Amino acid sequence: AVVSTQSTGATILAKQLVTIRKQKARNLGMKGQIGAVKNKTTVMQSNMKMAQTMKNTTGVMTAMNKQMNPQEMSKVMQEFERENAKMDMTGEMMEDTLDSALAESGDEEESDLIMNQVLDEIGIEIGGKMAAAPSAGSSSLAGPSTAKGQRAPTDADIEAQLRRLADL
Repeated sequence: AVVSTQSTGATILAKQLVTIRKQKARNLGMKGQIGAVKNKTTVMQSNMKMAQTMKNTTGVMTAMNKQMNPQEMSKVMQEFERENAKMDMTGEMMEDTLDSALAESGDEEESDLIMNQVLDEIGIEIGGKMAAAPSAGSSSLAGPSTAKGQRAPTDADIEAQLRRLADL
């Protein structure tokens, strides 16, 4: 009789354990479903806010388009560009006037003299080497040996000329 009572109690406890485990599994499933519903609700709220913001933006853009006249804006921009160009020219003229008023007649010669003194001190002879360099008005880049009527300089001729200039 004692064994049967204990067996009956153990059976009842085992049934309760199975029921509790099933309830726990159902609760976890419900928790997942509630979480999914919460996420869907959050997405829906975000979409509603986005739609409201787009509606407000559309209203602002419509109001701005009604106020803005493209032809008038173009005219204003052209006027601005014209006035800006005038201001630039006036500024350049004032700068040139100030430069010519403040520049003394011997300044350029004095700066050339100082430059030559500095170059002489560091051992650079500018006059002799510049005289040997071809001028921009020469008929050819290939050097003094090329006479008129000969072929145009090739890439090789130009590269050789560059090497000669680098050696100067």
